[in-house]
Amino acid sequence: MSNAIRIFHGDFGRVALLEMDAALVSHAHHHCHVLIKAGGPDTAFRVRGCRFPLTDSNAVLVNAWEEHAYLHEAPDGFHPVILALYLEPQWLAQHSRVLTGSAHPRFFPQTAIALTSEQRRHADRAIMELWWSDDVAYEHLQEMLLDLVLSLMGNLDETPTLQLIEAQRHHFRMDPRIRRALVHMRTNPAEITDMAEVAASVDLSRAHFFELFKRCTGLSPVVYINVLKMEQAFDALTHSGDNLSDIALDLGFSAQSHFTRFFKQHQGVVPSEYRRQIERPTIGAGIKKNPTYR
Repeated sequence: MSNAIRIFHGDFGRVALLEMDAALVSHAHHHCHVLIKAGGPDTAFRVRGCRFPLTDSNAVLVNAWEEHAYLHEAPDGFHPVILALYLEPQWLAQHSRVLTGSAHPRFFPQTAIALTSEQRRHADRAIMELWWSDDVAYEHLQEMLLDLVLSLMGNLDETPTLQLIEAQRHHFRMDPRIRRALVHMRTNPAEITDMAEVAASVDLSRAHFFELFKRCTGLSPVVYINVLKMEQAFDALTHSGDNLSDIALDLGFSAQSHFTRFFKQHQGVVPSEYRRQIERPTIGAGIKKNPTYR
């Protein structure tokens, strides 16, 4: 089983230092997703159907709502350690105009970038702090994350960012039936068990619904609903004291074991281990683990 070395949650989103020993299913996030190798052997990710290696000398950048999967190409018995950033576009936009368009699904111009010595230095600084510091101040963590992202985006000026926003405003047209389906799916993801019913609710056949949904969003309806369920799971594990069986039922799973398998396929670790490792900001102090979680 993969190992969660350190996990932080905050207004910035999530940051995880993960030791991986198995592949993950194809999934997506609403976050800007940055992946940097922290240790161990090289490995790889698949993003929009193409393979991208993750090595000491490069990073993998995944846009918001961009489908991807961890491939785990390490030799048997060897486990890569990955620094995974799941950054909230709103938080990024508050700190720099360069990052204003970070919610756009084409914000990163490249999926794999070669790291300069300065970018590697920023990454190593964050990795060492997260791995070895017993107490990481919230403001310091935010500063490190912002420095790292701005370093990675150093060659992106405001013009292409504003062009992305303008392109989204004038050229992206969502089919109204898919827009209604998205609202329906977001209202209560736990109740969505059959995509044929969602298709019927917007007067589409299942096949046409899947084709149109993919064309409009870049994702399959199944991947999209799984994103919503995973975000609800993260929220429950972080902010509630509910036991795992109750969380599983709230998310529409008939048994806790089904929820555990689903979570592990998407995150690499089981929800109980993830919850134990979560550290959250405390006002006026560093980031602390919540001892009430079980």
